[in-house]
Amino acid sequence: MGSTGRRPPPLVADRRYPKKTKRKPQPRNRKPRSRNGGGGGGRRGGVRRGNPILRAIRAFFRRLFRSILGTGLRLALLGALALGCAVFYFYQQLPEMTALLDGRNRGSVTLLDRDGKVFAWRGEQFGGQITATTVAPALKNAVVATEDRRFYRHFGISPRGIAGAIRINLSEGRGPLSGNGGSTITQQTAKLLCLGVPYDSKTWKNETAYEADCRRTTLGRKIKEALYAMAMEAKYSKDEILTIYLNRAYLGAGTRGFEAAAQRYFGKSANQVNISEAAMLAGLLKAPTTYAPTNNLKRSRNRANLIVGLMQDQGYITPKQAALAKANPAQLSEAAEARAGGYFADWVMGAGPDFLTRDTTEDVIIRTTFDPRIQKAAETALKEVFENKVKEGSKAEAAIIVMSADGAVRAMVGGRKTAIGGFNRATMALRQTGSAFKPFVYAAALDLGYTPNATVVDEPYTINVPGSGPYSPENYDHKFRGRVTLTEALQHSLNIPAVKVSEAVGRENVRRIAHDFGLKADLADGPALALGASESTLINMTGAYAGILNGGSSVTPYGLTELKLKGDREPLMGQEGGMGERVISERAARSLVYMMWRAVEAGTGHRAKLAGRQVAGKTGTTSAARDAWFIGFSADYVAGVWMGYDDNTPLRGVTGGGLPAEIWHETMQRVQEGVPPHPLPMLVPQEPSSAVAARDGGDRGGNVAENILRSVLGAFTGRN
Repeated sequence: MGSTGRRPPPLVADRRYPKKTKRKPQPRNRKPRSRNGGGGGGRRGGVRRGNPILRAIRAFFRRLFRSILGTGLRLALLGALALGCAVFYFYQQLPEMTALLDGRNRGSVTLLDRDGKVFAWRGEQFGGQITATTVAPALKNAVVATEDRRFYRHFGISPRGIAGAIRINLSEGRGPLSGNGGSTITQQTAKLLCLGVPYDSKTWKNETAYEADCRRTTLGRKIKEALYAMAMEAKYSKDEILTIYLNRAYLGAGTRGFEAAAQRYFGKSANQVNISEAAMLAGLLKAPTTYAPTNNLKRSRNRANLIVGLMQDQGYITPKQAALAKANPAQLSEAAEARAGGYFADWVMGAGPDFLTRDTTEDVIIRTTFDPRIQKAAETALKEVFENKVKEGSKAEAAIIVMSADGAVRAMVGGRKTAIGGFNRATMALRQTGSAFKPFVYAAALDLGYTPNATVVDEPYTINVPGSGPYSPENYDHKFRGRVTLTEALQHSLNIPAVKVSEAVGRENVRRIAHDFGLKADLADGPALALGASESTLINMTGAYAGILNGGSSVTPYGLTELKLKGDREPLMGQEGGMGERVISERAARSLVYMMWRAVEAGTGHRAKLAGRQVAGKTGTTSAARDAWFIGFSADYVAGVWMGYDDNTPLRGVTGGGLPAEIWHETMQRVQEGVPPHPLPMLVPQEPSSAVAARDGGDRGGNVAENILRSVLGAFTGRN
């Protein structure tokens, strides 16, 4: 090429390629170093190989690790797939949230008193649906703080909680699954739902067995519970899960759900409870029966204070709010505090058909004749007499009935201890009536035309009873008073005159009148009928006396006035009981009231007298003093008292005119508070011009029936 006249640019080294440098010569006495760092040999060209044994071991473990990792990933994948399938299986079975809120298999019965106020509950109460968004914030926070503080952060189960629970259980010497469970609210809800297994009466012996199985804790069941909980977390929101829990949790005293519990214990909605009330309700979740405030209010309040502390620690309330809640503990409603009507409610439940009471699957409302004020009066009177006049430790029992003259029962005490479902001595105990039966003997005589002033001779008396031999009644004091009026005979509870009158008017007449007045138990056949050898319940005896007060008409004691389904306007059944047909004439009834008034004024029942008020009644004491009675009435109420031992042990130093009359007095004194005094409906007999002439039989007038009686006995004579 030709020259351009320019100098060519200097050559620049290509920086992509390093400049070659001259290699230093290797010493002749050294062998070339192998590139793999070996000590010679192994590879061709002088490069050394590693130790073949070590290389084989390393290769083996590399393959093993890759195999384990691959298998583990496959197993994890299969496990995740199986878990997903299991969760999806339960997910598919879950219904809409609203279908799970009321999970009761049975219904409930709410009992209202005579003024329409709730006084007792039976069955499983469900107060109505509430939600986590409408319930009082204090209650929602109390439940979360108590049961599951991480509720809004976990996926249905809490591994940390489970591990902690297992550690606590093992440290306390229990099995890993015994005691603390570490369950989340979601898991507890799953358990409340019985993991989706409904109650089937064909499978389970009863609901108790079904619920016991739901509460079983086994490893397999815990796994299923966890799967079900995760399915719920996938199906429902957190607040929906909490809503199910709030509506289904059992909280003692037959209440299901926080709404029913709030109504039961505080008489208000769960949407309105304050911090102290919310803490008490949340505290029930651990052990509903143990911490129920109706069982032990102090223990329930101590538990509530612990919950208040948890709420403060977790930031739900301030220290000031916590201190205020502890200083002002929850107060029970008046009905809950009184725990009234246990015996009465049980009795009324038996008045309706089982499918609407004990076994109802509906929510039923029963209106009754119950009067809480009178109930409290009876309970207080009984307690006071036993505390002050009965030997400490005595096992003697007592029962009280208070009713109106038409048979409407206002109060019932079936024993010294308030009980639900217990033995009711007022309605169940058949006991000999003793002299409390005598008014029906004289009712038969008065109905035949005899007057309270007719006389009978109190003297030694023997009757030859076919098949039994001679029968010779005796008076309680073993004395004889000669000629006495019927009034005096009843007033002093003389036995011989009562038997004479019964034999004169005819035992069948006495039995008929007693039966028609409501004493329907088997009545004695022999002459001892007049002395109360027959048995009866306290409620029937009190009802029979009500028939005397109301003018001689029979009475069927009743407590139920109306039964209807919750939400319905029309009742399914109404009152069954009350006044029935006439048994004796009104004149005879009013004369008998007079005679029984004298028994209180100046006879065996004088301890029952009420200052400023007319009352009438009759004592009763059975042979060997196994039973003691006092039954009587004012113009407004009839009350009956029985006292004795459940095992028929004789009472010591007790007669109907003693402690039973005093219990009656204390009861009626409280019952009549605030009630204006009214005169008894009695017919006072006119005094004859000469009592001596009457006693000597000078007045031979009188009616035919009276003359027949006198001719049969040779002992009666008219006084007017």
